[in-house]
Amino acid sequence: MEHTALITNEAVVFGLLMAVLGGIFWAASEPRFKKFFSIVPALLLCYFVPSLLTNTGLVPKDTNIYFIASRYLLPASLVLLTISIDLKAVIGLGPKALIMFFTATFSVIIGGPLALLIVSWISPETVGGVGAEAVWRGFSTIAGSWIGGGANQAALYEVFKPSESIYSAMITVDVVVAEIWMAVILLGAAKSDRVDAWLKADNRSVKELQEKMEDFLKRTAKIPTLADAMKILGVAFGAVAISHAAGDFLAPWFTEHAPYTANFSFTSDFFWIVIIATTLGLLLSLTPARNLEGVGASRWGSVFIYILVGSIGMKMDLMEALSQPGLIGVGALWMTIHVLILVLVARLIRAPFFFLAVGSKANIGGAASAPVAAAAFHPSLAPVGVLLAVLGYALGTYGGWLSGLMMYAISGDPSPLMLP
Repeated sequence: MEHTALITNEAVVFGLLMAVLGGIFWAASEPRFKKFFSIVPALLLCYFVPSLLTNTGLVPKDTNIYFIASRYLLPASLVLLTISIDLKAVIGLGPKALIMFFTATFSVIIGGPLALLIVSWISPETVGGVGAEAVWRGFSTIAGSWIGGGANQAALYEVFKPSESIYSAMITVDVVVAEIWMAVILLGAAKSDRVDAWLKADNRSVKELQEKMEDFLKRTAKIPTLADAMKILGVAFGAVAISHAAGDFLAPWFTEHAPYTANFSFTSDFFWIVIIATTLGLLLSLTPARNLEGVGASRWGSVFIYILVGSIGMKMDLMEALSQPGLIGVGALWMTIHVLILVLVARLIRAPFFFLAVGSKANIGGAASAPVAAAAFHPSLAPVGVLLAVLGYALGTYGGWLSGLMMYAISGDPSPLMLP
C-alpha cells in the first residue's frame, strides 16, 4: 500500500534538508560533541539523517531535489573543487589508482556470477526464474550500473530484457546495497590513517597532494568580499551553463550520428555535463581564476557536495529493502566479494584506502558518488574521482554484458539468451 508523505511541498522538503545539514554542522562545531564526531564523521550523518526523513514518511522519496543537486550543484562543485588542482601532483599519484579502479571493475564482473552461484546452492528459488522473469537478467543490469552508471544499466536492460517487476526490484537492490557501502566508505575516510596502517599502505603521494593544496590555500587565503562570492558563483554556474548547453548538443548528435557510442555513455547528456564541467575546471586551474581558492572556491564546492550527499540519502528507502530480503542478500554478497578482492589487492600493492574507496565508487556510483567519496578524504581530491568515473562509463556496458553472460551460464535458465 502506497503511503503519502506528511510533507510533499518540495520547497519545505528542501528547507528541511538544509536545516538538518546546518544542524549537523552546528553540532560538529560544538566542543561538547567533539568525542561523538571523532567517531562518526559529519559527512556520514549528512547522508544518513536525511534518509530518516524518507523512511519515517515525513518527506517523499521521489522529489526533484536530487535531480537539481546532481545536474546543477554537482557540476558547479566539480568546477570549484578542480579550479585549484595541481595537475602535476594528481598525475604523480601513480599507477596504484588505476590498478585499484580496474580491480574494482573486475571484482564487480565476477562478483555477480559468484554471488548467484553461492545463493543457488543455499536457496535456488531466490535466484531462479525463466525468461524475462529470470533473476539473472535483472542482476545483469546492476553489473552495468555498478561498473558505469545509469546509462550503462539502461543499455543492459535493453540487451537482456528483464521484466518490469524484476527490473524495479533490482533498482532497489542497486540503490540500497550501494548506499550502505557508501556509508562504510565515508566512515572509513574519517579514519583513513588507521585503515592505511592496517593495509600497510604507502600513502605519501596522497598526503603530498593534500599538503600542496593546503599550502596553496594558506598562501592565497584572504577574507572574502561580496564581490569575491559573486565571482565564485559566476564562474561555477557559468561553467554549468556551458556544460548543459554542450550536453544538449552533443548527446543528441551522438544518438543520431553514432548510436553505437551509447556503450561509452556518449549519448547521455549527464555524461557530457560532468566531463565538460571537470574539463572547464581543469582549464581554469591554469589561469588566474585559480586564486579564487583563496576566497573560498572549494568551500562553496563542498557546500554543494554536502547538499548532494543529503539528497542521495533521501533516496534510500530502507522499507523497500526489507520487502526484498533475498535479493538484497544476493546484492550484499556480491558487494562483499567486491570489497574482499579490493582489500586483498590493496594489501598486495600497498595501496592507500583512498585509492580503494575512490576506485570502488568510480565504478559503483559513477560521477555522482566518486567525487563525494574522494572529497571525504580532502576536497582537492574530488577531480580524481571524476576522472576515474569516466573510465567506468566507458567500460560499464561491456563489463556488465560479460558479467551477464556468466550469470546466464550459471543460472540454468532454459530460455534463449536474447529474448525477442
